[in-house]
Amino acid sequence: MSQSIFLCAISNINSGTCNEDCKFCSQSVKYKADIERYIQKPIDTIVEEAKAARASGALGFCLVTANKGIDTKVLDFVCNVAKAVSSAVPELRLIACNGTASVEQLLTLKEAGIKAYNHNLETAESFYPEVCTTHPWSERYETCENVNKAGLTLITGGIFGMGESQEQRISMLESLKSLNPTSVPLNFYHHNPALPLQPNPLTTDEALELITLARSIIKDADRIMVAGGRELMFGTRQEEIFAAGANSIVIGNYLTTQGRDKSSDLEMLKSLGFEVAKKV
Repeated sequence: MSQSIFLCAISNINSGTCNEDCKFCSQSVKYKADIERYIQKPIDTIVEEAKAARASGALGFCLVTANKGIDTKVLDFVCNVAKAVSSAVPELRLIACNGTASVEQLLTLKEAGIKAYNHNLETAESFYPEVCTTHPWSERYETCENVNKAGLTLITGGIFGMGESQEQRISMLESLKSLNPTSVPLNFYHHNPALPLQPNPLTTDEALELITLARSIIKDADRIMVAGGRELMFGTRQEEIFAAGANSIVIGNYLTTQGRDKSSDLEMLKSLGFEVAKKV
C-alpha cells in the first residue's frame, strides 16, 4: 500500500496589514516589502480558490489574516468566509490562522465551521526576541494551549534558517512536541530584500536533516508538513523531503510568495508512487 500525502492549500484573505515587527515576515507594514496588500479578499474569490484547491486534491484549506491577533472585525470576517466555503466545498477541512486568540474566540470560529487552528511558535523562546520585539513568544505558546482547550485540532510549527543555532532549533521542536500538535508545518525562511534578516544559510542537506529531526522528536504528530520555502530550499530535490520524514505539503501559492504549479506537485507525487490522501 502506497503512502498517502496530505495536501493543504492557503488563502491569504487579508494581506500585508500587520503592525508587528517580525523580521521574517513581509506582511509587516514596518518593512514596506513589495507585496500585494488588502484588508479583505472578496468572499466569492476565496470560495473559488477553495474549489480549485479541492479539485487539486487538497483536504485542508487555511484562511490566513495578517494581524497580530483576532479582533471583532477579523472574527466576523473569518466566520463569514468559513460559512461560505463550508457551504460551497463541504469536503474541505477548514483551518484558521489568525494570530493570537482566546478560547472564547476559538470557540466562535469552531461554531462557524473551523476544524483546526494554525499558530506557529516560529522559533525557540530564547531566539524569538532576536526576530520580534512587539510581542513575546509566550503569547504564541498560550494561543496554542488555547486551541487545545477549545477542542480544535492544533497545527503549529516554525521557521528554519533565520540565524538560530542548532540548539535553538531543537528547543523549538521540543516546545512543539509539548503542545501535542496534529500537524507540524516546517517553513524554511524565504528571504525578501526588504527584510532585515540575512538570506537563509541552510544547505539542502541540512534542511532535509531538520525534517528528519522534527519527525524523530515529534513522533506523535500525524503530519510533518513542508510548507513555506519548499521550492527555494529544495529546488530539484523536492522529492527527497518524503524520505526525510515529511508526509504533507502545501500545494499552490503561499502567503506572499508563489508556489510551484499544482500539476507539477501532483506529477511528482504520482512519479514517487504516492497517493493523495482522501481523508483526514
